[in-house]
Amino acid sequence: MALASCSTVDESSSPGTAFEHIHGLGADPRSGNTYVATHQGVWLIPTGNLPDTYLTGAARPAATKLTQIGGRAPDAMGFTVSPTGVLFMSGHPDPTEQSAAGAPNLGLVSSRDQAQTWDTVSLGGQTDFHDLDTVPLPTGDLRVYGYDAQQGALMISDDSGSTWTMGATVPIRDLTADPSDPDRVIATTADGLIESSDGGRTFGTVSDAPVLLLVDIFDDSAGGELVGVDPAGALWRQEETGLWTQTGQAEGAPEALSAVGGKSPWILVADQRGISASPDFGATWTPVLGDATNP
Repeated sequence: MALASCSTVDESSSPGTAFEHIHGLGADPRSGNTYVATHQGVWLIPTGNLPDTYLTGAARPAATKLTQIGGRAPDAMGFTVSPTGVLFMSGHPDPTEQSAAGAPNLGLVSSRDQAQTWDTVSLGGQTDFHDLDTVPLPTGDLRVYGYDAQQGALMISDDSGSTWTMGATVPIRDLTADPSDPDRVIATTADGLIESSDGGRTFGTVSDAPVLLLVDIFDDSAGGELVGVDPAGALWRQEETGLWTQTGQAEGAPEALSAVGGKSPWILVADQRGISASPDFGATWTPVLGDATNP
């Protein structure tokens, strides 16, 4: 199945008038695009006001307005930008494209044209992944981690999402996979941070870590550090020694967090202010879009 469109819909630069919940943020250094995955589809975020250190100077779209890509509004519950530039999404179809007898879940879909069109990879109609992440494998394939909210279990694919095996059953709130070690997965739960060293089959508690709501990890080019935000909006960074340091503050409990790779690490966050970017682990912020989570 392909969800196809060659048009875009320009909206106000205030996303509060354009969409409701934010489910994910992601940036692609290949295209220079920065995306927000929402209850009303995937949108292109204008980032022209950020300095060249963002995305390591990659050419960025000239758009100055928030743009709904493809003119469609699937509920993008899970979303990630893979290291190859392929986008992966899960969730629910656009209500206008779902028949009364249609399947309510997208399964895993992918886009190779910057979210203009989407093709079903696997599990169409069956699965609603609430979180997705990808890491490269030595085979050239991508390992895809997906949290199946219906089963409360992590699922793992070693062939770029075509086939799946079942991982641990654990109440994950957010997850991230280490691009330098495909078997390492870190996840947040209501009881604290957990970590897997066997590709998500089993998890153990991370001692001395703050209770985080969201977590992400930078690639090696940006230092490979683990960052997270707690339910009160405090930003945390794990030092090389393993100790955690509070480095900044968001406003309220954020809906989404993304570590943007490159030689200069940036963080994107969607909170009560809107969508903001930080070059210093949350010590200072540059507004990107206002009112993102307060329609």
